[in-house]
Amino acid sequence: MSSGTALEWFKSSYSGSEGGECVEVAQEPTAIHIRDSKAPQGHVTVGPGAWDAFLAAFGAR
Repeated sequence: MSSGTALEWFKSSYSGSEGGECVEVAQEPTAIHIRDSKAPQGHVTVGPGAWDAFLAAFGAR
């Protein structure tokens, strides 16, 4: 995480508005953080290349 600042999380556009199962993403220049909104205390961090490959595999870009 960059210089001790809090991450700014965004809910996935694929997540429904009724709540429950939401994926949230926070982006930094060298890292993408991904978490489940039901368990915000933990998250997975990947590099931009891995994130781009993930999005391409699911046609999200």
